[in-house]
Amino acid sequence: MAPKPASLRLVDAASAANVDDCTLDEVFAALSDPVRRSILMHLEGRELLVSQIAEHFDISLQAVSKHIQVLVRAGLVTQERTGRISRCRLDAGPIFTAAVWLNRYSTYWQAQFDLLAAALGDIEDRRRAPDARAGKEGASRRKRRGAAS
Repeated sequence: MAPKPASLRLVDAASAANVDDCTLDEVFAALSDPVRRSILMHLEGRELLVSQIAEHFDISLQAVSKHIQVLVRAGLVTQERTGRISRCRLDAGPIFTAAVWLNRYSTYWQAQFDLLAAALGDIEDRRRAPDARAGKEGASRRKRRGAAS
């Protein structure tokens, strides 16, 4: 069975800014596991059956189902059941919410990156300075040798 394309869902930026700690805790806990992050990557832009998701992993179908349930509780995956068939779809809203929360600290990150860039620039300048002096001294010696001849 071919994967079904996922539908687009708009995310409200205002509601993302007013998120409670419990929601963020669930999202970050869900994202902390590499298997769950991989499941989200497989769901990107399409719906998959749980069995289709499980094909990508060397763990049991039951283990994959448990990982999917963690993602569902965090709101990262929606699951639609039709009898015994369960379709999963990525819901990026909580990821957007986490990104909005993380973005509050981008000023700090940017300041740290600016300091790092300045420090690396200073190191590079100091490293080049001896090379420049050596180049000038060598040229001076060559001139003196040439004048002495």
